[in-house]
Amino acid sequence: MRDDVQYYRSLYNVERVEILRGPSALYFGRGGTGGIMNRVMKKPVIGEDFRDLDFSVDSFGANISQFDWNQSLSENFSFRLNTFYEYLNNHRDFFDGNRFGINPTLAIELDPDTRLDFSYEFNDHERFIDRGIPTGANGRPVSAFADTVFGDSELNESDFQSHTFRATLNRQFNDIWNGRVTAFYGHYDKRYQNFYASNYNQATDQVTIDGYVDTTARQNLVFSGDMVGKFDTGEIGHTVILGAEYINTSSDQNRFNSFWDTTADDEEIFNAGNFRLQGGRGINAAGNPATNSFSADLADDTRVNIETKSIFLQDEIALGDQWEVVVGARFDIFDIDVFNAVNGETRTRTDQEISPRIGVIYKPIENISIYGSHSESFLPRSGEQYANINGDNNALDPNTYSNLEAGINWDVVDDLRIRTAIFEIKESSPQVDDTDPSQLVVVDTVTSGFEFELTGYLTDRWFVSTGYTYLDGEQVDQDGPTGLRPRELPENMFSIWNKYQATDRFGVGLGVVYQDDSFIDNGNTAVLPDYTRVDAAAYYQLSDRTRLQLNIENLFDTEYYPSSHSTHQVTVGRPINAAFSIKTSF
Repeated sequence: MRDDVQYYRSLYNVERVEILRGPSALYFGRGGTGGIMNRVMKKPVIGEDFRDLDFSVDSFGANISQFDWNQSLSENFSFRLNTFYEYLNNHRDFFDGNRFGINPTLAIELDPDTRLDFSYEFNDHERFIDRGIPTGANGRPVSAFADTVFGDSELNESDFQSHTFRATLNRQFNDIWNGRVTAFYGHYDKRYQNFYASNYNQATDQVTIDGYVDTTARQNLVFSGDMVGKFDTGEIGHTVILGAEYINTSSDQNRFNSFWDTTADDEEIFNAGNFRLQGGRGINAAGNPATNSFSADLADDTRVNIETKSIFLQDEIALGDQWEVVVGARFDIFDIDVFNAVNGETRTRTDQEISPRIGVIYKPIENISIYGSHSESFLPRSGEQYANINGDNNALDPNTYSNLEAGINWDVVDDLRIRTAIFEIKESSPQVDDTDPSQLVVVDTVTSGFEFELTGYLTDRWFVSTGYTYLDGEQVDQDGPTGLRPRELPENMFSIWNKYQATDRFGVGLGVVYQDDSFIDNGNTAVLPDYTRVDAAAYYQLSDRTRLQLNIENLFDTEYYPSSHSTHQVTVGRPINAAFSIKTSF
């Protein structure tokens, strides 16, 4: 089910997280161009009673409490309640916040072949917004600012609330067909208000501060159904998936830019060395008081309505014991209507896209699979957040993405697996011609890569999870390859995590994360330096019901910068920190 509002998802009610690589439009529709993160939610367990309590606190003072209670009310009726509260804190000044969520669920077994699940979730999140630090004349993060927050100590904040309802009916019709129907409604309210560094002059040690406040009110209504059938036609086996989906989205959003009384603009210049902004007030670089207003400069005000209708079909065909062919497609009709209140203009657009998928799997022996696949996805010009389709965007077709992949999965032994893959992701982006605005051209960008994973037990006591990724990409414009690399695309990434069970009750863990340097901007003038971070853990099973755990992140206190919003908004990685956790069942 699509969950397209930008907010942090807690894991308190999540059974597992699935990472689906490559375009996944056949199942999920538009977007998901490089992959999908799928959260599988916890459901009531019929016939069982249990209560789990987790508590964790770290060296910054942040803490989280989680409670999971499952209660069978009868032989075919069960209730489950998941809830959490989290207090936020870290190494950066002014950062704080809290999150709360509660998710009651019900399950009814109508008969041995039919189950009905109901779910309601409420989230209430508040947190400080920290957009990071600027880069210097050398294009690298200015480490002297690692403890400086280029925001307002009072006004950099985000508030979010959501109410979501879900009902799912599963039925096993016979030995061949299983069906599922889901209805979902979500109501979301979000406010995001912040100041941030938009430029920095290292020669004068002056920083330019910009900002905005953005509000979103969105409602999503989703009806989804699918049938899965497993049957044979002669010597050929089939696993068929047939489904349909309807989505109705209403989204109202507006944005006010910052507006400084000293410049009558959204930007003001301050001294970086003694930067301080509080309540929208500060002393600018000229030594004059500067005051901001978040209600004077309306930048955007849109009312968006979207209807999406989809059908999809896939058949996994078994040709004997060694060969399988997967073939399928999804057809989407995407209707969007945008009213821009700033200029009183309404724009509409309808996109109809087919997203195909085909794959071949060869199993020379039982524990080895060799595969190749091709899949496609698309993204309308309104983007993931439906900002608008005004101006030239109204005339442009969606961006399309294709993924060509081949790989090997090898179950070396029962508890040890090796996975390798090579892939190429191609983006085709319709754009207005630079020399003739009445014409459209298609610009292609290609990213290729290689992945290797080793996961499982090397011995009865030693578990390892390791991965390596190589990525190569080049920006392309209407004149062809530019020689520039896409932003935040590290060439090499490596991680390994080791867990060793020293005794039946005591175990330790040790891991290393490496990320190559990458460019912060598309102009390739600013760089995120490479880094290596070491993490460790120890855990002790105090009893059959209680477990204690200690996690240490950044064991050697490495200075690093893991990501960036833009050139002058670089995230500062956390110094050495520890988290102590206790989990108990009763």
